[in-house]
Amino acid sequence: MTLRFGRFIIPALLTGALAGAPACQSSETERWVTTSNTNVAIDWDAVGKAYKEAEGPEDLERRINEIYTGDEVISVAVIDKDDKSQVVTGFFDNNGSGQVEEGEKIFEISRKITGEGTGEYQMSGHGAYAGYHSPMLSIMTGMMLGSMLMGPMSPGYAPRQPYTTPPTRREALSQQRSAYRAANPSKFSTPRASQSGRSYGSQGKDFSKSRSTPSRSGGGVRFGAKPTRKPVRRLEA
Repeated sequence: MTLRFGRFIIPALLTGALAGAPACQSSETERWVTTSNTNVAIDWDAVGKAYKEAEGPEDLERRINEIYTGDEVISVAVIDKDDKSQVVTGFFDNNGSGQVEEGEKIFEISRKITGEGTGEYQMSGHGAYAGYHSPMLSIMTGMMLGSMLMGPMSPGYAPRQPYTTPPTRREALSQQRSAYRAANPSKFSTPRASQSGRSYGSQGKDFSKSRSTPSRSGGGVRFGAKPTRKPVRRLEA
């Protein structure tokens, strides 16, 4: 009876504990995001910078592929919903269709013009990068902006025709990226892995050298240690 009780009750208790435990959620403002499905981290700050400085969709896809450190080529789809809003989608064109298929999406950038010379955009990860969501980020004239953003903030802007990376262009993007990596080897050193998703590059601080070493001089006292009192010696006349 005791054995049968343990066989049924203990698994039930474990199942209930797992069901009641809160799911772990990634921080929505995490800069570097990795998941169990990929070993490649994406620098979202660099993606945002590329979007702000791009001169057009072709320039944007080039910049995005220079940022990405994996082997795949990232295609982009750019759609102006109207004269104020735009959606940019980054995706792996696995089947070479030249269209965003289910399961291929990597990230999405949503942009909106909010006034004369002002706007905002937001980035979100998808698929293996679904844990990332940026806050709403401001853009305005006077910032370092490319024509891809300066155009929509100018008076009389008309929505452009949708653009998607042609499958025939992916090979050229791959070759261009290989040349960029060869010319900038220091940017592609392998970062130290981290479960939090953050990347620790070669610029990391060497903490083994930053620790203070106790002084060995007679007057030095190690931090946190109690000072040693010398015994009081009585002088005899």
